[in-house]
Amino acid sequence: MSFERSSISSYAKKRIRRIYPAYFTVVMLCAVGLTAISSKGFADYFSPAWVKYVLANLSFLNFLHPTLPGVFDTNRLQAVNGALWTLKIEVMFYLSVPLFVLLFRRFGNLLIIAIAYIGSTAYAVLFSWLAEKTGSGFYLELGRQLPGQLSYFLAGAFFYYHPQFFERWVRHFLAGAILVLIADSYRSAPFLEPFALATVVVFFALFLYVGNFGKYGDFSYGVYILHFPILQSLIHFGWLADRPWLFLTVGALATLIAAIAMWHLVEKRFLLRSSHYVSACASAAETNAPNMALNTDAPNRRAG
Repeated sequence: MSFERSSISSYAKKRIRRIYPAYFTVVMLCAVGLTAISSKGFADYFSPAWVKYVLANLSFLNFLHPTLPGVFDTNRLQAVNGALWTLKIEVMFYLSVPLFVLLFRRFGNLLIIAIAYIGSTAYAVLFSWLAEKTGSGFYLELGRQLPGQLSYFLAGAFFYYHPQFFERWVRHFLAGAILVLIADSYRSAPFLEPFALATVVVFFALFLYVGNFGKYGDFSYGVYILHFPILQSLIHFGWLADRPWLFLTVGALATLIAAIAMWHLVEKRFLLRSSHYVSACASAAETNAPNMALNTDAPNRRAG
């Protein structure tokens, strides 16, 4: 965990720098820019409802006010950026890290991970059962909040603290994870699904190297927080509605371009120079510099 290498203040500053500038930017871009496609007039758009949207979303409480006046009101979903609801969960994860690290140091990480994982999955299963029994979506919403999502975070923590064990038994982990995920598609393995999903994610991260894309920047966060309003806008205008594959391609390219711009114009500018996100780009540039010099000198050497 990143907290293991930082003080509390340093850890908090790094997390804020990484998450909030881009988050603030996308919330305000939507809040101001989407007036252009709103069915409401200027005065009706910048109303108390607009203020509620801005305040709720800037404080990671997207679920309190996910819509803007007259925006996407003809779409099947009217939420401006439905992906943002998970950011409050992520922030709570970050806040919980120092506490878990202290518990790990005192009682051992395996014991704490096991207890918290079981408690988290039990919470999620309980509220899922209550939602099914009562037909109330309120219980389903409660089950998706932090205690119910903590199991995914703790599964990742297990692999962070025990990478050698995972590498030694990786085939068994992967085979078991695939079986669990297949079983969970029939809702037969809810207690194991978070661990199985984490296994697959970590496997792809560690064993399927597809090139050092980090040298160009980290666009993943930008893709995540930008894709929803971009796709909503395409749906709003009805573009490529009858050509789903072309819709997917255009949406993916538009999202990638926006994420690249977000990285270079906003995200990277707020990171410390010591950040591994920045150092990855810098080290790649330094590595490429000698090669560029050699290539530049090559014609002169041949001419000589």
